[in-house]
Amino acid sequence: MSEIIFVVEQDPEGGYVAKAVGESIVTQAESEAELRDLVRDAVRCHFEEGQAPKLIRLHFVRDELIAA
Repeated sequence: MSEIIFVVEQDPEGGYVAKAVGESIVTQAESEAELRDLVRDAVRCHFEEGQAPKLIRLHFVRDELIAA
């Protein structure tokens, strides 16, 4: 695996939640900077040494409501 993708959503209670696509990895953080660090750490912990993907892609999803 050369890349892993995380879907990142804002948590209703504040901060962000990141969920890996195709893997059982979930983490959350208060800021985007903290989220990047925690996602890296979660990926390192999830995979055995030498098996972790080389790239981590964060896909930010945002719902926005506007008046019609």
